[in-house]
Amino acid sequence: MTVSDSAVQAMNDFLVIMGVSGCGKSSLAAAVAAAEGLPLVEGDAHHSEASREKMRQGIALTDADRAGWLERLADQLLAHPQGCVLTCSALRRAYRERLRTAVPALRFAFLEIAPAEAQARVAARSAHFFSPSLVDNQFATLEPPIGEPRVLRLDATAPLIQLQAEVSTWLHSKEAA
Repeated sequence: MTVSDSAVQAMNDFLVIMGVSGCGKSSLAAAVAAAEGLPLVEGDAHHSEASREKMRQGIALTDADRAGWLERLADQLLAHPQGCVLTCSALRRAYRERLRTAVPALRFAFLEIAPAEAQARVAARSAHFFSPSLVDNQFATLEPPIGEPRVLRLDATAPLIQLQAEVSTWLHSKEAA
């Protein structure tokens, strides 16, 4: 199922906050959703229990592991016809394209971060299933969305309030359409 082009024109408030683990997706998504009055969909909440267990054990997910997760996320986009802010690592272009098949005008805010900073942030988290040993794999898997349409690149180390303002300004600009 996909959203028709005419429907997308009427509901252009779909945004994915993306990047490697530890870049600040959840924090930025919550801030943007609140500022824009949009529902927040936390992508991590839609991983299967088997995938969560693999990540707890430090086992990297495969494309096959992620396929069902991406389907569930595409369904979540479609379940919010008024738009939403979704967190999703969206590491590979193929993953982003899968989400774009649900909402062709989907926009992405890409939080760029250095590996050492991401590693430090993930190691500092206490209540998350993602093993710090997987950060290097995330960078190895990452295909940055540079040159793709409707993508905003952000410095993940900037203050949250600045990042939210940059995203909100971009969302309301012609450049984001």
